Amino acid sequence: MPTSDQGVTGGQYTVPREPWLKLFLRFLRFGALAWGGPVAQIGMIRHELVELDRWISSGHFNRVLAVYQILPGPEAHELCVYFGMRSRGRWGGIVAGLGFMLPGFLLMFALSWAYVRYGLKTEGVQAVFAAVQVAVAALIVRAVFRIGGHVVTDRWLWTIAILAAGAHLTGIHFAIVLSVTGGIYLLSQRKLRAGAVGLAVLAAAAVIAVSWNAGGLAGFDALSRTSDSGGDVLGSPTMPLWALFWSGLKAGLLTFGGAYTVIPFLQRDAVTQGAWMSNAQFLDGLALSGLLPAPLIIFSTFVGYLGGGPWGAVAMTVGIFLPAFAFTLVGHDALERLVHRPSIRVFLEGVAAGVIGLIAATTLALLSVSLTGLETLILFAIVLGILFASNARLVIPAVIAGAALWGWGSMALQGWP
Repeated sequence: MPTSDQGVTGGQYTVPREPWLKLFLRFLRFGALAWGGPVAQIGMIRHELVELDRWISSGHFNRVLAVYQILPGPEAHELCVYFGMRSRGRWGGIVAGLGFMLPGFLLMFALSWAYVRYGLKTEGVQAVFAAVQVAVAALIVRAVFRIGGHVVTDRWLWTIAILAAGAHLTGIHFAIVLSVTGGIYLLSQRKLRAGAVGLAVLAAAAVIAVSWNAGGLAGFDALSRTSDSGGDVLGSPTMPLWALFWSGLKAGLLTFGGAYTVIPFLQRDAVTQGAWMSNAQFLDGLALSGLLPAPLIIFSTFVGYLGGGPWGAVAMTVGIFLPAFAFTLVGHDALERLVHRPSIRVFLEGVAAGVIGLIAATTLALLSVSLTGLETLILFAIVLGILFASNARLVIPAVIAGAALWGWGSMALQGWP
């Protein structure tokens, strides 16, 4: 049966029971047009399903979106699953979610195959990707500022973010970091500030002690590991499929505040610990994802491909998107009640600030890989200025394409070929 709710202006809103093929094609079209990042993707879904087709009211849409902004996962994808479920039940949610992610997955899968199959063995191609890596580093810096501006809003959250960054650089496991950051903020907001200060001091002492015993920021040395970029995988892609699935699942459960928050978790597994790719290759995957109509976390397909070939790409993609399906299909209503409980919400705010610290620490490592001379610094400054000055829908693929042209032009000026 169709569902309906009364709009704020008294109009009737009805979710139709769409035929399966029509439902799939509607969300496939959303996926094929998903340019410009999450804001543009959410705006496109809202325009068609709320303003034009009147499936639900604007107020209802805002409440649903608020839930997914707190929960992990790409909000646009979760909205597609939600609307599909409203139309045809849980199977409808699966069909809609698959439709939305399929274009980006297929394109990234094809690019991953080409990257591994043909590599970047010529100087010209290497120069292009080196320039694109600089643009991606600027994208991540912009994301840290924009996401952090919404998340890190008081002195406690600033303290938490700084502690988390230091802990990440010393190599402390992110599960410990995020549990402590959530606990500190919960104590601080529950008028137990003495306890919060004590926990923060203990956390800072632990970071200093670990760093001292390791002879400095050993974690940064691991984060900064490099090898030759260019599509030549670090050894054979022999990671077990279950390990790639688990890596994707962990990352998918921790994408608070936007897809950029997945970067430190995948980087840790793929570069620092698993060592199946370098930071330069990791940046290449991010660069390729920026060119596609898809949520940024589709770069997990690339990471999985380099770790386990075609089936590795599938395993990691399934893992990272599974929470986005599950949170909606298993219990949207229960989760909506849960995330609005004050204690849960405050704890998650502390976790989100901790994630910002993790991204900032990982960004330092990625910058050390991509900014290798005066020319890269100039390109970085130009791209960063454009990103802060423009909110255009296609600014991300535009700056990546522009950086590629910069790299090609720079190589041509040096006499290549």
